[in-house]
Amino acid sequence: MTKTLLGIGECMIELSQAEGGLLRKSFAGDVFNSLWYARAGLPESWTVSFLSAVGTDPTSDEMVQFISDAGVSCAHMRRIEARRPGLYMIHLEGAERSFSYWRETSAARLLAEDHAHMRSAIFDADVVYLSGITLAILPDADVEALLVVLDDARTEGKLVAFDSNIRPALWASKERMKRLIGGAAAVSSVVFPSFDDEQAAFGDKTTEDTLARYAGYGAERVVLKNGAAEVCVHEAGRTVVIPTPNVEQIRDTTGAGDSFNGAFLASYVQQGDMAQAVKAGQTCAGQVIGHHGALVTL
Repeated sequence: MTKTLLGIGECMIELSQAEGGLLRKSFAGDVFNSLWYARAGLPESWTVSFLSAVGTDPTSDEMVQFISDAGVSCAHMRRIEARRPGLYMIHLEGAERSFSYWRETSAARLLAEDHAHMRSAIFDADVVYLSGITLAILPDADVEALLVVLDDARTEGKLVAFDSNIRPALWASKERMKRLIGGAAAVSSVVFPSFDDEQAAFGDKTTEDTLARYAGYGAERVVLKNGAAEVCVHEAGRTVVIPTPNVEQIRDTTGAGDSFNGAFLASYVQQGDMAQAVKAGQTCAGQVIGHHGALVTL
């Protein structure tokens, strides 16, 4: 029986460093990156699909082809004639990265504008995955409608996965950020916060603070990432700490969390074992940070 993992978010034009001071063009975005790695870990009996929006220009056509060639269905992709994809550039200092973005009028900001289309896509799926970036780029009416549909979907037994992936520059206000991240966590089966993001945005002093806050929102399971430190898993009032293996060669940490999430979901939906899924995520992320760019062929 075919099952479906649906990602909801934005894919962008990616410019990353290449040899000789040149830039390499590709396509990436946090939710799509996770779908890339989930597709690699799932059998062909699973469909991996992307709910997003692009334009009708040649670059949008190229992006859709790229996504399809990666084995991710674009059946729910909206095409918006007056819009174009967003763009970002990766800046590296050693292995650490920062980003410059050009996305204010991207087509993906309208991905949930058709509420009936959005609801149909979500209810066609078995597993739904989104991020804080998805929430941040959507207009208020659309993001509120999305949270209602996700609540309905979880009530119907679908697995809803959410990575808070906090990017403060995307949020109009800190109050909106806190409210919507809490709202998404409340309708999620599993959340993937990162401690450094949570510490900066919410003032958490310890990993226990972050775990307790997300459990308080109503998230069923919390998988707290913390860079090279251990992963903390909180479920049913109990916390398990899973050490992160050492990675000898780190070239670029872009996509580390996204790849962890994708590999985790691929393992978890097949085996139902949280610890095993965390280890799958750690293994995948460890390979990805040994290469440049967000998308690596494993």
